[in-house]
Amino acid sequence: MSLKRARLRSFCAAAVFSLTALLLVVTATAQETYFVTYSHQMEEPGNLEIGVKSVAGSPQGGNAFIGNALEFEYGAKAWWTSELYLDGQSTAHESTLFTGFRWENRFRPLLGEHWINPVLYAEFENINSADKSLLEVAGHDGRADFLARNDRSEIKREAELKLIMSSNVRGWNFAENVIAEKNLANEPWEFGYALGASRPLALKAGAKPCVFCRENFSAGAEMYGGLGDRYSFGLRDTSHYLAPVTEWRLPSGTTFRISPGFGLNDNSPGFLFRFGISYELNQVASILRGH
Repeated sequence: MSLKRARLRSFCAAAVFSLTALLLVVTATAQETYFVTYSHQMEEPGNLEIGVKSVAGSPQGGNAFIGNALEFEYGAKAWWTSELYLDGQSTAHESTLFTGFRWENRFRPLLGEHWINPVLYAEFENINSADKSLLEVAGHDGRADFLARNDRSEIKREAELKLIMSSNVRGWNFAENVIAEKNLANEPWEFGYALGASRPLALKAGAKPCVFCRENFSAGAEMYGGLGDRYSFGLRDTSHYLAPVTEWRLPSGTTFRISPGFGLNDNSPGFLFRFGISYELNQVASILRGH
């Protein structure tokens, strides 16, 4: 078997693995409509949500890839949600790799609904240079990052902070995220942003559960990108994306999300396709105790 065919089979196997992982969590309930932007929604205390976020792209001058993030989100308190991500990716004609983990924590200082609902976000990342999960964009991230061949020799240990601001107005959710990220190996702070708006197609649920009712669908869009770093803050040499988002919640609890994303400048891959499914287990601690 030729090396080219072997690499192609490896990429196809990774694609099948991604779809299989999605099917394993096919009785889902999603907390977030968006893929990159965070709203003030928190996981219910005691609940564990299992999900998969995937992104596929084929940047000009590079090989097609699929990046995956398997997520475990736990509601520790009404004001505290903790989440673990396991990242992996596969690039056509190259290889399939596990690329690291992320530990995320979100803290909501004000409970209840307010005009603006702030959330504080802190994350530690231990990923390698082959990571393509693209869970956020910061600094000068861009198309060039997807052109290099898979190489996991460089380990990146990074701290990431976000200020999340979110509002619900007449059925709409509006969310704004400010991102600050730092490689702990004495690198400068990098900055980014994410903006989102979404709304259910119907605000009132029908008397009977159904699959294709309008209230089961939400639609919106998000925009995100980099803002340079400490020494070159701004839009120069940064990438930016605009992505409509659609969510479909089934009566069984299954939630599907898709989002075709479009690069807005020459530093961005022209097209990224995101898809995801998540699954929520109610009161995991009680289940483990046998109650």
